[in-house]
Amino acid sequence: MLRLTWVQPEDLLGHELRQAAQDGREPSAIAARWRAAGGPEAPLRAGASPEPASRYLRQLAEDLLDELAELPSKLEDSEPTDLEKIKSLCPNWPNVPIRRSCGQSYRWGGTGGRSGTPQARASDPAPTATPTQAGLEAAWLGRAVGCLLGKPVEKLPLDGIRQLAKSTGNWPLNTYFTGQGIPIDLATKYPWNRRSAKTSLAENIDGMPEDDDLNYPLLNLLLLQRHGRTFTTTDVATLWLDELPAGRTFTAERIAYRNLLTGLEPPRTARHRNPFREWIGALIRADIHGWTNPGNPAAAAEQAHKDATLTHTANGVYAAMFIAATIATAATGTGTTDVHTALRTGLTVVPPTCRLAQAIHHALQLAQTHEDFDTVVDELHATHARTHHWVHAIPNTALIAAALTHANGDFTGSICRAVSGGWDTDSNGATAGSIAALLAGTPSALPDRWTAPLKNRLSTSIADFNGTGFDTLAHLTHALTPWESSRP
Repeated sequence: MLRLTWVQPEDLLGHELRQAAQDGREPSAIAARWRAAGGPEAPLRAGASPEPASRYLRQLAEDLLDELAELPSKLEDSEPTDLEKIKSLCPNWPNVPIRRSCGQSYRWGGTGGRSGTPQARASDPAPTATPTQAGLEAAWLGRAVGCLLGKPVEKLPLDGIRQLAKSTGNWPLNTYFTGQGIPIDLATKYPWNRRSAKTSLAENIDGMPEDDDLNYPLLNLLLLQRHGRTFTTTDVATLWLDELPAGRTFTAERIAYRNLLTGLEPPRTARHRNPFREWIGALIRADIHGWTNPGNPAAAAEQAHKDATLTHTANGVYAAMFIAATIATAATGTGTTDVHTALRTGLTVVPPTCRLAQAIHHALQLAQTHEDFDTVVDELHATHARTHHWVHAIPNTALIAAALTHANGDFTGSICRAVSGGWDTDSNGATAGSIAALLAGTPSALPDRWTAPLKNRLSTSIADFNGTGFDTLAHLTHALTPWESSRP
């Protein structure tokens, strides 16, 4: 029997009840009706419950999903999704580059500029700040390595990750996971991710296997090649229908894909029966927007917003904007930007009173005051584990920020901390790896034990990228940066 994950109404309702409680709606009456009818809780870690619901429960779930969508939110004004409203709540929205006449230098401007000074759009390039092709190759590699490190332990509880690594002498985490030497009882209690172990354990790695954390950067590479920076959310949707197999989508992306096929248009695709709209999916699509807007975090955030609103709202969108702006700051190629400056800049595009900003600030404070990262992780789990799903953007973004901060941007330290913290391990490792490797500046700065097993080869089902090397991806990405794309 086929149980398609992330779309069954009876499985979505439990997630939507939790989402409603988090985003300022009052779902208790609807929750009581669902439970009185015998409706189940949402699956804890899987995308679908093992058995289908009755016809009655399925219809009731659909009706209650629609009722939940109509409930007013107390957070609507403080956590908007509209870009202009977001910007109005961000008092330190980053300055944008001002375009000078030919022969004059660029400088940073903004609301504090002199009267009469020409103001550029946030989408205008800053060609004096551009990453090298080597830096972009490092970023692609770093994203792949971090993802690969986290793949075998995705969905495992925190204690299981720690026990598996300790049993092979790999704790604190310092290299890829291995299945060799693990006691049988421990391996039985905490089985590896069944889809990933055969390609991501140290003894099995042979190139970079396919993963949605790499598929989406590839899609966004195509997006910018075809439409440039003026792309629309509809362009993103059309590209997905053309190039993204439906079976390679999960959570919010799968719901939005389904909504597109039923005739809904963005941004309604992000809201209709989509309890995952504040989960991590938009964040993992943000890297390209930062890589191709070096030194211009405002433009990176605006691009990420156009991308994210196909599938996400509010904090799910903010997470993507935060990562895009952080990466744009790290991508200047000057060697003077550190991870702390990049993260601080990333926060300037997030409404300061929203739940995501509060979680990131808490994570940064923990990382700055505790020497033992396990203590940081335990505090984050104590704060978020009961209220948020393990794929939700808020705890995962907080963990990424804490890992990068605690490791001071060091590549190995960043990816190992991000993955050792649990939750969405492969996505967190990928994003932390992208940022830390970009700051490292060159593939040679990444330890060979991480990059050599990838064999400069990426597997994917996106377009004709299967088997492409990371050096080629860096070349294609570099061609999209303002300095290169403006050449005659």
